[in-house]
Amino acid sequence: MTRVLSGAVLVVLVIALVWFAPPIVFESVAVLIALVGTWELSRLVGAAAVPMAVVYLALPLAALVQIRLLAGPQAVFFVMLTIMLSDTAQYYTGRTFGRHPLAPRVSPKKTIEGAVGGFVVATAMFVIVGAWWAPAMPVPVRVVVGLALVALGIAGDLFESFLKRHAGVKDSSNLIPGHGGILDRIDALLFAAPAYYVALKLL
Repeated sequence: MTRVLSGAVLVVLVIALVWFAPPIVFESVAVLIALVGTWELSRLVGAAAVPMAVVYLALPLAALVQIRLLAGPQAVFFVMLTIMLSDTAQYYTGRTFGRHPLAPRVSPKKTIEGAVGGFVVATAMFVIVGAWWAPAMPVPVRVVVGLALVALGIAGDLFESFLKRHAGVKDSSNLIPGHGGILDRIDALLFAAPAYYVALKLL
């Protein structure tokens, strides 16, 4: 119940922040997330946290800020929705059909079948909804971008799992009841956001 309640609160806060917050508030929250994320990162990698955070946290969060300035709140929500839907599809597909581990040494619960589910469901959503939220992208381009975002999201998730396994911890922190820390919630987005920003700039 705690996980469900805190998850519902998170969703409401994210929607409010992305859609309705003035740019200065959105940017301030991004800075706050970067600072908290750096603290969590220090628990995982020690003294390397600060220089690593520049690439791992600051650049992706800056990309999200730029996406909002460049293409509006719907663009930020679109990339977030793609990652969230991919994560959800991976979980349920893997739970139902999962037989073959994707990366057993890093994340034993992830399966190839779950990854396939994430690719199919999230990419399909990206292609369909992109007709309204990314109209500058032709359908073939939306397919490629959607697949890339899912792949990068999975890579981001596995990367943070590797850091946690190396540090011997289950979660990056316990800041969010039932969900772990900030990094546990944004690990996939950190890899996907810069790629979406590049795609928007090129198109």
